[in-house]
Amino acid sequence: QLQASGGGLVQAGGSLRLSCAPSGSMSGIRTMAWYRQARGKQRELVARIYGGGTTDYTDSVRGRFSISRDIRKKTVFLQMNSLKPEDTAIYYCNYNNGIDYWGQGTQVTVSS
Repeated sequence: QLQASGGGLVQAGGSLRLSCAPSGSMSGIRTMAWYRQARGKQRELVARIYGGGTTDYTDSVRGRFSISRDIRKKTVFLQMNSLKPEDTAIYYCNYNNGIDYWGQGTQVTVSS
């Protein structure tokens, strides 16, 4: 199980930092990622970090969001700056070690 935290309500232009960590032991993690799902839309990949540290981002957040990790704590972070109303969604963390694990989701709401 993954535990995500850090969501909330923020005004446009503000910042939030999401965190996600496993509640139990987990080994062989290949990738850590953040997805989001806005109301009425499909879940989409926001950012991913690979085992070697390479990252990729969806175009709409590149330059505003930053994914990072604490390898020892197996924790992944998503720093979100310059937030826009269209970033409003439920954000889910995802770990893959050959199997996909998902967090419970944390709501991010950006007011205009």
